[in-house]
Amino acid sequence: MVTPGSPRGIDVKIGIVDYEAGNLKSVETALRYLHADYFISSDPSVLKKGDKIIFPGVGEARSAMRILSERGLDQFIKDFFKSGKPLLGICLGCQIVLKSSEENSTYCLGLVPGVSREFSVEMGLKIPHMGWNQVSIKGSHYIFRDIPDNGSFYFVHSFYPELDKSSQVIGSTEYGIEFSSAFSVDNLVALQFHPEKSGPFGLKILDNFIKGAD
Repeated sequence: MVTPGSPRGIDVKIGIVDYEAGNLKSVETALRYLHADYFISSDPSVLKKGDKIIFPGVGEARSAMRILSERGLDQFIKDFFKSGKPLLGICLGCQIVLKSSEENSTYCLGLVPGVSREFSVEMGLKIPHMGWNQVSIKGSHYIFRDIPDNGSFYFVHSFYPELDKSSQVIGSTEYGIEFSSAFSVDNLVALQFHPEKSGPFGLKILDNFIKGAD
């Protein structure tokens, strides 16, 4: 699906936000495989040089927001979103673009109206939701270009996005309940699953983000 080393035909610099929330190495490995032009930084003045930004993360919402605030990255992400440049949130980076999280009652970035909800143990679910699961594609979005409906992707999370507007959901997954596993608002795409750990389909999603909409 994606041929490493093939000419990209595009000149795009990808910035990866470093806020001590893990998962950077996996994202870096995937982008290197795709021969993308990328850099990793925790400095907003450096990150603003990126044409596109990837906002990954694994961890706890409140500590992540604290670090983002201490480094001025919270305002950078808000400003980057307002600029109209493409922004990709992954896992924790998908959750904290919402208004708030039930994880320690955390106020988040507020780019998208919605809440990060906790899976209920009362449903008999194993938490965290970990492993491969299907994503049902809703509508048409460039991020899922050449990705089959109900393709499998890798998940590791205990919280999930609940959006105020269902029209912003572009992918959903079943785990006790049907939850939003992908959503998009303007220039923002957010994925609850890990494309960088999801084999050929995940690499294709990252490739789609790099190449952008047709």
